[in-house]
Amino acid sequence: MELLKIPEEKYYNYRLNAMFNCYKWDPQFYDSNTLAKYVLLLSKQENEEVIKLTELLDKETRLAEECINKNKKMIKKLALPREIIKQIPNMQTYDKSKNIRLMRYDFHPSIDNNWVVTEVNSDVPGGFAESSLLPDLARKTIDLPKLYYTSFGEMMVNAINDKLNKKGTIMLIHCTCFSDDRQVMQFMGDRLEKEGYKIIYGAADHIKFKDKQAYCILENNEQNIDLIFRFTPLEWLIQMKPRTWDGYFNTTTKSCNHSISIYAQSKKFPFVWNDLEHAGISMKTWKSLLPETIEAKDVGSRQNFIYKPIYGRVGERISIEEACKGDEYKKIIRDVKKHPQQYIAQKKFISKPIKADDGKEYHICLGSYTIEGKHAGYYARMSNYPRIDSYAADVPVLIKG
Repeated sequence: MELLKIPEEKYYNYRLNAMFNCYKWDPQFYDSNTLAKYVLLLSKQENEEVIKLTELLDKETRLAEECINKNKKMIKKLALPREIIKQIPNMQTYDKSKNIRLMRYDFHPSIDNNWVVTEVNSDVPGGFAESSLLPDLARKTIDLPKLYYTSFGEMMVNAINDKLNKKGTIMLIHCTCFSDDRQVMQFMGDRLEKEGYKIIYGAADHIKFKDKQAYCILENNEQNIDLIFRFTPLEWLIQMKPRTWDGYFNTTTKSCNHSISIYAQSKKFPFVWNDLEHAGISMKTWKSLLPETIEAKDVGSRQNFIYKPIYGRVGERISIEEACKGDEYKKIIRDVKKHPQQYIAQKKFISKPIKADDGKEYHICLGSYTIEGKHAGYYARMSNYPRIDSYAADVPVLIKG
């Protein structure tokens, strides 16, 4: 891995192009710039290794979730929200051939020169435009024509074309009050419109279900939907009132992602691995890459464990003390003591910082996508401390030939 700095005199235009041409509408989090001044370079060997591991992880994950879906004992160990548990019987008709399965696995380089995978973003991974457009912008900005990348967007378009044959209406479901969510969906919508699809942007409650078929109820767009592309997390979706979300669990309308994605999204996913292996499903790759994970209440006097919320996202409430700001660490520990059932504990690994060509060091999270079991590009983020959270910066990934 290498970090190559974008020349200062070129960064201003790079940032403007990212905002206006690459759907990076707001490259800030409070006072922090979230658009890196660097490009991450992977060697051919590193790229091939991550692709191999990603596809092995994905094979295990997809086999696991289909097995879990039919096993109440395993489901109980995942600490799913009660309202989702009620919907499990409606998910028994899940047909993988009719849906698009999208996931992103988070890889981190460690000081022992091995990869560590901290989680799978199984439900609604983001970073679509950043992984599809920023690499080409960076390549042109610093004149690296021989380096290449895999465009997530093009891979996703191909997967949708395989399901719909370039015909029909796609509804992009997201939290419509958040510009961060809209930029993700706008990128996909604009690209899919070029394929000839009709695109409808809406919130989760803008769909009703008739005989298990999704139907848009937005004014002037009342019609059947051919594919649901969901960017609203399931644990948020079930909080909607009135209760109009039940149909997402048993709809016959094609989806990306189907609600079966909730099983691996739970940070308690490792707690069913032994059960899965007894059922004949190997979790060998996961076991080799994920740090030891236990119940928060079982840490006791064990050393070097950190806490993570079961449904945390973007690094929120992870108790890496040296990465916490102000009294954040103390607040997390108090909350763990008060609500241990809402957290897991994971063995802390030592992240290996990558030294940039200007001498500065940064910690890297290399998000590796899969679509339908195949590697589908990278979404990387970097931080000057060993936690990748909302303050981290998006960094494009290019691969040496």
